[in-house]
Amino acid sequence: MNYNEVINYMNSIERFGSRPGLTRVQNLLKRLGNPEKNLKVIHVAGTNGKGSVCTMMSYILTQSGYDVGTYTSPHLERYNERIRMNNLEISDAEFAAVGEKIIRTCQECVKDNEEHPTVFECLTAMALLYFAEKSVDFVVLEVGLGGRYDATNVIEHPLVSVITSIGMDHMDVLGDDIESIAYEKAGIIKKNCSSVLYFPNNKVYNTIKSVCESLNAPLYYISDMNIYNVGHSIDGITFSIDTEFYSYKDLKVSLIGEHQIYNTALVLLVVEILKNKGIEITEENVRSGLNGCYWPGRLEIVGKNPLVILDGAHNEEGTLALAKAFKQYFSGKNITLLIGVLRDKPYEDMLKLLLPYVKRVVLTEPNSPRKLSIDELEKTARKYSASIVKNADIAQAYELAFKLTAEKDVLCCAGSLYLIGEIKTILNERS
Repeated sequence: MNYNEVINYMNSIERFGSRPGLTRVQNLLKRLGNPEKNLKVIHVAGTNGKGSVCTMMSYILTQSGYDVGTYTSPHLERYNERIRMNNLEISDAEFAAVGEKIIRTCQECVKDNEEHPTVFECLTAMALLYFAEKSVDFVVLEVGLGGRYDATNVIEHPLVSVITSIGMDHMDVLGDDIESIAYEKAGIIKKNCSSVLYFPNNKVYNTIKSVCESLNAPLYYISDMNIYNVGHSIDGITFSIDTEFYSYKDLKVSLIGEHQIYNTALVLLVVEILKNKGIEITEENVRSGLNGCYWPGRLEIVGKNPLVILDGAHNEEGTLALAKAFKQYFSGKNITLLIGVLRDKPYEDMLKLLLPYVKRVVLTEPNSPRKLSIDELEKTARKYSASIVKNADIAQAYELAFKLTAEKDVLCCAGSLYLIGEIKTILNERS
């Protein structure tokens, strides 16, 4: 099979949807020889910050001289983005080769009256097989949804289980209170395996602690930190930090936004755990990895004059981080917000947080069957802004928003990763 044939097959099985559970992916991996059993995995779950944490860890380990496989989701433009080795996307030829193996094995499953794996399960198996075939030193593995029944949770003995910031998202699947969601995320914690937790509130901490105690899994988190000498610019953040585990002076991180300071603090704790396990990572490796890391579609600057920013904020916590960035980086500038959202997201809360900072709003619709119609979005937006225009076509909406933004000002595109991916494609086709 060639690349396009594999992609077409993946698109054709989207009809199976997203179905939590491990049986299908376990059956698939067993037929492939259980490649996941030969991998050293840093497993990352959470509501917000997973991708940033995975990216930082991958860059630090790569700078340390290791071969590193990284699996993240969703993609913005191409499936290849999800599977990376040493921070480079899997090539079309490699994607086709490993994809053909997965597809043939899926067909064997169906022939033996087993359920066909979902798209995410197929991609997860592809990544694990590819990384095993490449004999990578480490895999940084991001959970897709939740943790307990996520396809990535076939990993039995991770080096470290990492849980980032936990908030209220995917409540239809994970539960309608923070304890239930935390419990689902804690599903990646395994017996006797080290676990690292983002600075928790009491409810999250108590839930995670209980799971760790039941599994005799050492739990690490930072109870107190001193962050100082903080500097913000559109080129990145600089800061110094002291905790009970480590101390760094004048770190520079290429990602922007105040929340990235706390994501970095979590990553630095993971680094300490890995070093305690005998993995060689120097301070220079840490500094160069943080300074060079790149995570697209998250406060990503893609143009200047006007400044054009893409941010996949799609829940309340992510939107709050974007609102803080508006205040921190762009105070005194007129901001045009191009936004399209999915109907199952807290879009009123998102608009309520963002619109006080923007001069005008351009509404559009993501390319997804779950999209919120532009007319419904307008009804809510009118409560918080009088300066609203709309166009359901993303390319036309972007052109409109760009023309409405003066060279000295800011255009921010946000609300859905589907929207961000579409805009990245539009911009890449022009370059």
